[in-house]
Parts: sequence; structure tokens; C-alpha cells
Amino acid sequence: MKLTLLIIKTLFVALLFVCVGTVNVAFSQSGILDSYIEEGFRNNLVLQQKNVSLDKATLALKEAKSLYLPNIDVQGSYTTATGGRSIQLPLGDLMNPVYATLNQLTQSNNFPFLENQSIDFLPKNYYDVHVRASVPILNTDLSFNKQINAQQIALKDFEVTIYKQELIKNIKHAYYNYLKAQKALSIYRSALDLAEESKRVNERLLAAGKGLPAYVLRSNSEIEQVEAELTQATQNVENSRLYFNALLNRNQAAVIDTLYNADLALSAAKQLLVTATDVSDREEIKSLEKLVDIHENLISMNKKFSVPKVNGFIDLGSQAEDLRFNKQSRYAMLGVQMNMPLFNGNRNRFKIQQSMLDLKDSQLNLEWSKNQLTLSAQVAQNNLRSVYKKYESSLKQLESASAYQRLIDKGYKAGTHTYIETIDARNQLTAARLSSLVNKYQVLTAAADLEREISKPKTSL
Repeated sequence: MKLTLLIIKTLFVALLFVCVGTVNVAFSQSGILDSYIEEGFRNNLVLQQKNVSLDKATLALKEAKSLYLPNIDVQGSYTTATGGRSIQLPLGDLMNPVYATLNQLTQSNNFPFLENQSIDFLPKNYYDVHVRASVPILNTDLSFNKQINAQQIALKDFEVTIYKQELIKNIKHAYYNYLKAQKALSIYRSALDLAEESKRVNERLLAAGKGLPAYVLRSNSEIEQVEAELTQATQNVENSRLYFNALLNRNQAAVIDTLYNADLALSAAKQLLVTATDVSDREEIKSLEKLVDIHENLISMNKKFSVPKVNGFIDLGSQAEDLRFNKQSRYAMLGVQMNMPLFNGNRNRFKIQQSMLDLKDSQLNLEWSKNQLTLSAQVAQNNLRSVYKKYESSLKQLESASAYQRLIDKGYKAGTHTYIETIDARNQLTAARLSSLVNKYQVLTAAADLEREISKPKTSL
């Protein structure tokens, strides 16, 4: 009994370790592509530019909010002038007779005579310096500007997200192309091994007097052909590596991690075949809807052109001639300013009509875009369904080609099949391997396209 319990515990622990290991491997494989996508987000220069535009829109909103706060300014002026209009004050003519009579009565000179005065309208050595605090009391434009700037931030954010979605798709395409090129290189290397093995068999048969020199020559020709294809495959690997690294804006010689389980990704891609092609979550749709809201706000703002704009202000300062500063020069002034348009040639009416046409245009563009994106999503799903069926068919063809090549090779060694049949069998096997490889990564590429069309969250397909 104790022995049985011990065996059960041992098996349970072993199973637990296997499950944990499998999960870790799957997580590692699924995280490879995600890590490259995050690296693309960090390094892509165009995405950095769009983030700068988003930051600028955020600052514009803060600026719009700050317009509600008081403005405090120091304003000053200094003027001096000669000539110009003046006012005559006949003080001497008016007061001197009176002062003369008073001096006679008092037998004194306590009342000196005055001269007539001339005061210029333009001041000399006159200054006015004050601190003005002004604040908007009623201004509907400020409220609408704040709303529009907030909507502009949303537009810029959608623009960043749209580019990220495109970048995700492009990174996946580039990564799948690199993996496909690597696998194709392995297939051609395997084909070269088969061709070289066939040459060795033909050389042994010729040495034993059972073969023909033509078969050896044909083997050499087959090897040359496979080597040429191998060279092209090597170049494809290099080109796809360069493009992938350039897309991530990193060193062109950087190594690309190929520890990626495409079979797990295929099962995830298969789920997309039954996913609804709903484009309502597309950032392009949300962006156009936000643009419609902006035009509606612009119409509302333009319709309120007749609402008066009221500002309040207070001035604390000093003004005097000859740069005097004293109790008489200092002053405080409180005021309210109002601006209410009465007529401006119907320009505001024309502006409202233009805004309404802009709104109609954006609404039509939104409807057209919904139709186009829905069609594009359906086409992408149909394309995925088609390439997935092709992939399943290529797997069956590969199975048949493998079995056929083994039988022909065995029969050739037994002398029941010709060498031409062995070449044909190897070519069929190589073609079937390449077909299944191409179709596998076409499925993943089509899945990435569909994922982009329905704005599904980023996964490691």
C-alpha cells in the first residue's frame, strides 16, 4: 500500500514538472514575437514622431484650460511732446483785480499777482505704469476650444494606435518571412544531402558494375541545381534578416531569435476563422467619429457668435509728469469690458454653413469607411480560410510525397525502379516540403492581416 502511494506521488510530481516546463516553453515561444513588437514600438522613428504630435496636442489642451485663469501683466508707457492743442486759463485776468483790492484793504502784499496759464493737451515727460489683472467672465469660445483640443488629443492617440497596429502587422510579416526563409534553407540543405547520397549510391553501383556513368553525371547535375537553389535561399535569409532588423531600427547584423512554435500559432490562427468580422472597434472608425464630434462643436461655437464676451480687469499703478511718484500719482482702477458683435457682413453665417458642410462630409466619409473596412475584414477572413485549406492539403501532399520517395528509393536500391523515378520522387518531396512551409507561413501572415482588420488585441500569432 505504501509502495503504491509512493509511486502515485512520484508520478504526480513528475507530471507537475512536465506541465510547468511545457507552460514555460510555450510562454517563452509566445513572448519572442511580443518582445520584438515592443522593441519596434521603442525604436521606430515614425512612431516617435507621432508620439511627439500627441504630446503637442496634450500641451495645446493645457493651454486652452489656462485661458480661464487670470492674466497678470505689467504695462507701461512714457510720452513727451511739445506744441499741439492747448487750453488758455486766464487766471491773472480773473484773480489779479481781486488780489489788488485785497492788498489795498489789508495794506499788505499777501496776495501776489498771477499770470495767465496755457496748458497743453499733449503732456510732457508723462509716464503711466500699472499692473493689470484681467480675467474672462463670459466667453463661450474658451469652453468650445477646450472641448475641441481634448478631442484633438483623442485623434492623435488614435493615429498613434493605428500606426502601432500597422507596425505590429509589418513586424509579424517580416518575422514570418525570416522564419520561412530559414526553413526553406533547411529544406534545400536536406535536398542537397539526398542528392549527394544518391550520387554516392550511383558511384558504388558503378564501381560494382551495376550502375551507369550517366547516372553519376545526372547526380552531379542535380547537386549543382540544388546548390544554386541553396545559394538563392541563403540570400533570401540574409535579405529577410536585413529587412526585419531595419523595421525594428536596430543593428543590421543583430541575431534574430527563431525559437518560435509556429504550430501553436496555427491553432490560434484557426480560431480567427470563426471570429466575427466586426470593425466597430477599429481605431479608424473611432477617429472618424471623433472628427464628426469636432465639426459638431465647431458648428455650436460658430452659432454663438452673437453671445457677448465679457472680461473684467483691475489696474494698480502710477501716472504723473516729470517722473513724480507720490500719493497723488498712485491709483487703482476696476473695470469691465464687453464686446458684442452686431454686424460683420454675414461672415459668421457663412462660417456656420461651411462648418455644416464639413460635418456632412465627415459623416459621409465615416459611412464609406465603415463599408470599406467591413469588406476588407471579410476578404481577409476569406483569404485566411482559403490559405488554411491549402495548408491542410499541402500536409497531405507532403505525407504522400514522403511515402512515395521512400518507396522509390528503396525500389531503386533493389533494382526495381529507374534513377529518373528517384529524381522525380526527390523533386516531389522537396516541392511538397516547400509548399507546406510556404502555406504554413501564409496562414500566419493571413491571420496577422485579419487580426489587423478587426483590431484584435496583439497576440503572438
